[in-house]
Amino acid sequence: MNSITHQSVANSLKSVGLCALFLLSSCNKEKNTDVKEITDNVLLQEWTGPYGGIPAFDKMDVNEVTEAVEIGMQVNLDEIDAIANNTEAPTFENTIEAMERAGQDLGRVFTYYGILSSNMSSPEFREIQRELAPKLSEFNSKISQNKKLFERVKAVYDNSLKNPLDEDQQRVVQLTYEGFAMNGAELNEEDKARYAEINKELSSLYTSFSNNVLADEEGYVTYLTEDQLGGLPESFVKAAAKAASDRGEEGKYAVTNTRSSMDPFLTYSTERGLREKVWKNYYSRGDNADEHDNNEIISKILKLRNERVALLGYDDYATWRLQNRMAKNPGRAMELMNAVWPAAIARVKEEVADMQAVADKNGDNITIEPWDYRYYAEKVRQSKYDLDSDEVKQYLQLDKLTQALFFTAGELFNFDFKPVPEGSVPVFQEDVKVWEVTDKTTGEHIGLWYLDPFARKGKRSGAWATTYRSHTTFDGKKTVLSSNNSNFIKPAPGEPVLVSWDDAETFFHEFGHALHFLSSNVKYPTLNGGVRDYTEFQSQLLERWLSTDEVINQFLVHHETGEVIPKELVAKIKKASTFNQGFATTEYLASALVDMMYHTSDPGNMDPDLFEKESLAKLNMPKEIVMRHRSPHFGHVFSGEGYAAAYYGYMWADVLTSDAAEAFKEAPGGFYDKEVAAKLVKYLFAPRNSLDPAEAYRKFRGRDAKIDALMRDRGFPVPSE
Repeated sequence: MNSITHQSVANSLKSVGLCALFLLSSCNKEKNTDVKEITDNVLLQEWTGPYGGIPAFDKMDVNEVTEAVEIGMQVNLDEIDAIANNTEAPTFENTIEAMERAGQDLGRVFTYYGILSSNMSSPEFREIQRELAPKLSEFNSKISQNKKLFERVKAVYDNSLKNPLDEDQQRVVQLTYEGFAMNGAELNEEDKARYAEINKELSSLYTSFSNNVLADEEGYVTYLTEDQLGGLPESFVKAAAKAASDRGEEGKYAVTNTRSSMDPFLTYSTERGLREKVWKNYYSRGDNADEHDNNEIISKILKLRNERVALLGYDDYATWRLQNRMAKNPGRAMELMNAVWPAAIARVKEEVADMQAVADKNGDNITIEPWDYRYYAEKVRQSKYDLDSDEVKQYLQLDKLTQALFFTAGELFNFDFKPVPEGSVPVFQEDVKVWEVTDKTTGEHIGLWYLDPFARKGKRSGAWATTYRSHTTFDGKKTVLSSNNSNFIKPAPGEPVLVSWDDAETFFHEFGHALHFLSSNVKYPTLNGGVRDYTEFQSQLLERWLSTDEVINQFLVHHETGEVIPKELVAKIKKASTFNQGFATTEYLASALVDMMYHTSDPGNMDPDLFEKESLAKLNMPKEIVMRHRSPHFGHVFSGEGYAAAYYGYMWADVLTSDAAEAFKEAPGGFYDKEVAAKLVKYLFAPRNSLDPAEAYRKFRGRDAKIDALMRDRGFPVPSE
């Protein structure tokens, strides 16, 4: 699964952590440049229509992107110059609030840019991305290194320490000041110039990295013939036939190079040679020693990151990155991961032994390899728990799961979801559906929710959530435009979309991000941001509602008979909840640990392939598993900086998740307890980043989170027991 709002903005703006100041903003009422007088470019125009205005997705044109971005940057720079050159003494209102208002025009452009990058990419757009990346980096440096602007921000910050502002204003000032200070605002002019040049180089490298991965996802498709379909579920076969037909290969079956296609193929296919081929295609993305190879790019990225933080006086990139995260420093993040790692790899050893026993019993005469793990794990699941994943899948229909999301949101957040009238809201692709979100009690409009469910050419793999507009109130109320994006395999006409239990959990996970956006009650745009090792917590927590009786009994029904999933099957699912946790935890933690090792090591003369192998060897990585995201396609870390030295954040957030779930289990009303749900919304969802995350969690739970619940959830030994 992937991350959240940062998907909507350019990678180059992600790199310095200031995008919240300039893109997630509302309107400046006194601009030096009037967009309407310059151009009729639709990407720049104010959003009109119902629901507080909506993006004109049906009118966006890739040929207008360059002009729109360049004009948007100039408008934003005019706004910033007006703030920086204000002759009045700096105040919260004329400096911080003015910055909060800046950048609406460019923000609108980047809504379309994000769609064209993540959902509708094309060779034409990728070339535009490549050309714009250094320009965007230069633009961002002009703001982050604006001496007069920073002096005003620092003056407001220093004054706020003596004369505290309202709590939310104080938080905005703190975050704004830290954003500048962490990104070189106090450097001398020579170092500032080098800092800006590094960011410019990085922005181009991030774009190249992403486009190389996408090229390998599109370029490696495995075609099957009728006699190579052994073991594959009927739903997969039908979808594979359609995928082949869409690619002009009638009569064949396509396994595309995405997780949503790879994972079920490796789980069910009896063709071991083909399993190896599909596995190698997927895990070799960006690592094929060709024009799309990412190893040299990774090496350059690591050197530049290290050089950049050295200008600020830091020994390594991870130390710089984590200073304002919950973990605070790399040592604490590593401490958490190292507490879980031994139990994870010990469990893998047990899982492999179980799988090898099944293979031996079947007379398969093989030794378990990485491309065998899912296949034989499924065999063990069936023998140990009498649980067939494909049987479970028959009760997991995408449409019904969507209704389950809405039910959960209604019970916990008092939200109501209704489809918008057909044609009333423009969409960028015919499969995208839109719902209006209102308050169940008052009928008040909260926002819109867009769902883009299916994989297609030009859409990056994985699942993610984003916002096209965030909630704010400081200049009039702005309602939320939120989005979830998945890569389910589109079924043949008339067939249901059946998904795995893991994919259903991911669907709930990403909807948790959407609920985080929709429940916001913050006043200022900056406060809609997040702390990376905290923002996954809310979404991971929402996964727990999939397995509640209320959801199961209403929405997990057989796609043919309409009968509710049998209690016996549910019992098997719950009994097997810790099954294969060795695999799941190890493949994730390996990626998180190697990420941290990259960013606490000297990158000089580093060979990423070799570094990855040597790092995993030091960790005693089981040979039967690879990193969930191998370095050459580790987009979380190398297509931008959202999760660089921060992929551990999923584990950090999962400690909070497990602990918070126990708060519901302990409550009289269980997962639907009204009192606990109200505290959940009040302290953990609605405040967004207006509260320090640790303080917010203590207000919800009455104490800090403990690791014990996480270990219990995974079936690992609890250290304190």
